[in-house]
Parts: sequence; structure tokens; C-alpha cells
Amino acid sequence: MTVQKRSDNRFVRKFRRNKLAVFGLFFILLIALIALSGYLFLPDQSTAANRMQLSLALKEPGFDAEFLVLHPKEDPTGFWDKWWNGSSVVQDEVPVDTAFLCHDTLFYRKYTASHIAPLEFVVADASLKEIIQNNRYLHHRTYWLGTDRFGRDQLSRLMLGTRVSLSVGFIAVLISLVIGVTLGLLAGSYRGWVDKVIMWLINVIWSLPTLLIVIAMSMALGKGFWQIFVAVGLSMWVELARMVRGQVLSTRELEYVQAARVLGFSDVRIMLKHILPNIMAPVIVVCTANFASAILLEAGLSFLGLGVQPPMPSWGMMIKEHYSFIVFDAAHLAIFPGLAIMVTVMSFNFTGNGLRDALDVKN
Repeated sequence: MTVQKRSDNRFVRKFRRNKLAVFGLFFILLIALIALSGYLFLPDQSTAANRMQLSLALKEPGFDAEFLVLHPKEDPTGFWDKWWNGSSVVQDEVPVDTAFLCHDTLFYRKYTASHIAPLEFVVADASLKEIIQNNRYLHHRTYWLGTDRFGRDQLSRLMLGTRVSLSVGFIAVLISLVIGVTLGLLAGSYRGWVDKVIMWLINVIWSLPTLLIVIAMSMALGKGFWQIFVAVGLSMWVELARMVRGQVLSTRELEYVQAARVLGFSDVRIMLKHILPNIMAPVIVVCTANFASAILLEAGLSFLGLGVQPPMPSWGMMIKEHYSFIVFDAAHLAIFPGLAIMVTVMSFNFTGNGLRDALDVKN
């Protein structure tokens, strides 16, 4: 117990000395918290953060707007349903330049880019009167990252895009982990014709470009959320299987594995309880690299229109929708999701490098 505790403390100290790895881990935990919080902390809590205000399209970051709720509605959405799917109730909100109350009539002027609009009015009903009496008929909203070409809140869609990227990365790594570790263990443990068949399959898959495999699987399975999981996961197991096979070939000759065979333990027990736990360090490092690769593949597929479909936001899709605005005043619409992809991938790479150095017994 004392030896294990000292080993854990040494691992933590070595990892903390790598400042880039600490930054990467902190950023990963931050976006994971954003993804797990779902719709609860989004400025736009509508389903897929898809509330459109065409009169507010292409507004710069930090833009402030006043909204008038004409026909207020009660939101019956439960807590868990709202956390997972967002609010199903879309309020009849109107962006206004000005609004004032005269007796039971509410006068307002809609917001337009030219600031020229006729004065309109609405006679307050019972629900609107209650809101007027409490002085809650106007509410203020700040678009911290501006709005896209449909007037949707860019910050909400960017935050919701973390759910897609991390979900695809997690499920894809899980699928590749199951397939790669299983085939690598079988090839390294049994060798012979089993090793030859698995290595032939690995070499065939390895010779094909990963992006082309993912595109082919996506077109075969169709466009959608779970199809991306399967397509990316089934294309990323090859490197992991080769690495696990090499580790097993070197580990199976060690004394404790030979002693397990002499004691008559089964091959499955030796692989799962004696070999696998001792090769997990390089497996973890490869999985962090695969996580970053999965995020890049998902962004590339969404950019090509083969990933998640509108209106669900994805970082790659957000770049596709707005890359033509880079040469105009709204370049931030493509830059922000691009920065999110870049920093997320770098964070996983930094974390993987830190884990590799901290788990390296030679150091």
C-alpha cells in the first residue's frame, strides 16, 4: 500500500510539472462540464439553440438587444427534459427599439437595421397585463459572441457544440478501445495463424486513408448522430491494435506471465488479469490521441455535410455555414468555432504527452 501510494504521488508530481498538460486537462474538464450542463446555462435554451431573429443577423460580439414578449407562455418542460433536449416552448419575442405603455395598450417599434420602423401596438390581455404590472414586459439580452446569419446566439451554439464533439470522441474511443484491445490481445497472445489473420486485416485497413473510410461508412450508414459514432469508431482501432499487439508480445515473456501459465491459469485470465493491467499506460496515451483525432474527423465530416444535421450545432458545421464571411466584417463567426476545435485538440495532445511522460517508468 505504501509503495502504491508513493507511486501515485510520483505520478501526480511528474504530471503537474508539465504546465501544458495541466492546462490541457483543465480545459478538457471545463468543456466537459459545459457539455454535461446541457441547456441549463445556455443563453438560448431553445432546442438546438435554434431561436432565430432575422432582424438581428450578423451582429458583432457584445451586441445588446431589448426584447418584448407579446404572448407569454408557460414552459411545461421538466428539469431533465430541459437539460437534455432544451425548452420546447418558443416565446413570441420581438426585438424592439423602444416600447412604452399607455393605459392598457402597449406601443412598440420593432428593431431594424435601418432603425426605421412604424410604431405598432397591442392591447394587453390578462397574461400580458400581469407581466406589465410587474414591469417584466421588456427583457435585456447580450450576445457575447454576436449572432450568425440567421440571428441565432453564437455563444449558445458554440457551447452546445461541445456536446457533439465530446460525445463523438468518447463513443468513438470506446468503440476503438474494445475492438483494438481485443484484437491486439488475441494477436499477441496466440500468435500463429490468429496473428497472421489479424495483422492482414490491420494492414489492409491501415493502407486506406482514414477520412475516406469514415466518409464511405457515413454514406453507407446515412447521415446522423449515431452514424458518426460508428463510422469514426470503426476507423480508429488499427493503431491501438498494433500497439497492444506489440506490448503483449514483449509482456507475455516476462516471469509473472510464465508463472501464471505454470500455475495452470486459463488464457483469458492471463490476458485480462496479468497482461492487460500492465499495458494500460500506453493504451491511455493512445486513447487521448484518438480522442483528438475523433474530434477532427467529426468536424471534417460536419464541414462536408456528412455529420450531424441541422439545426443541431456542430463546430465543423458552424465553420461551413460561415467560412465565406471571413473576408467580411463577420469573420468571427468562423474563427470562434475554429479556435474551439484547435484548442480542444491541442488540449488532448498536451494531456496525452503529459500522461506519456508521467507513466514512463524509464524516467
